[in-house]
Amino acid sequence: MSDSNTTNFTNPSFFILLGIPGLEAAHVWISIPFCAMYAIAVLGNFTILLIVRMEQSLHAPMYYFLCMLAVIDLVLSTATLPKMLSIFWFNSKEIEFSACLTQLYFIHCFSVMESGIFAALALDRYVAICDPLRYSTILTNAVVAKIGLAVLLRGVLLILPRPFMARRWLYCRTNVIAHTYCEHIAVVKLACSDIRFSSYYGLLVIFLVDGPDVSFITFSYTQILRTIFSLPTKDTRLKTFGTCGSHLCVILAFYIPSLFSSLTHRFGHNVPLHFHVTTANVYLLVPPMLNPIIYGVRTKQIRDRLLHLLTHKRT
Repeated sequence: MSDSNTTNFTNPSFFILLGIPGLEAAHVWISIPFCAMYAIAVLGNFTILLIVRMEQSLHAPMYYFLCMLAVIDLVLSTATLPKMLSIFWFNSKEIEFSACLTQLYFIHCFSVMESGIFAALALDRYVAICDPLRYSTILTNAVVAKIGLAVLLRGVLLILPRPFMARRWLYCRTNVIAHTYCEHIAVVKLACSDIRFSSYYGLLVIFLVDGPDVSFITFSYTQILRTIFSLPTKDTRLKTFGTCGSHLCVILAFYIPSLFSSLTHRFGHNVPLHFHVTTANVYLLVPPMLNPIIYGVRTKQIRDRLLHLLTHKRT
């Protein structure tokens, strides 16, 4: 296997994922919180989907967006965690070339979708708090369906060129990826071709996705906070502010590590590799775990329905 890491080749049949370089001795211990986060993410997101499906009163725009977010989180975490745990537990580091490009596509495609759903949820909260009387006329089922379709198509079409570009490069250096999963830049940096177009396209995607989404989320929550501080009672202000604050924390947990990882690949050559890889895992592991808790369990209607189901089963 060592020969395949150094011998010249133009199209490797597989790549080797190192996991977290420099922390190989701690892989088993690192896997424990990672596995726990994955279990919570799967259980929490399936619970959200089940409760919304069962409860007719939850068939409303906000909960439709939550269901979209739950599906995206399930795909994101499942696309990365099983392979990551096989590296940590069984030292199974090989991943086929096609499987690597497939993982690359799913990770980045659904990350773009998650960003879009965060913006959609910000829109939902903006209308619900700042213009509640027009909520039902603005966010109709048709509008929600169009937003969901736009989020889907944007993710699919914007990321589609990436695996095709990665497939056409010549790989003649090594097939070892210093990462826990097939991140786009981590893969194409192994090529001996000129990958500037891939790098520029990656920056374009960041500009087209994170720029508008973060700007809209910032605008929405700024208006929401202005409305909150104008509410008449202190308890109402605190309750609404606490809900919006927790939403913003989850959103930041997604955008900051994602942006940090992308920029570090291109400009952060002095950042320790183990810190970079660990941070890159945060935005794929933490939001899928926190989203069903912050957006779901903290929402009164879902929490009440969940408690009703649990107490009904005990009875």
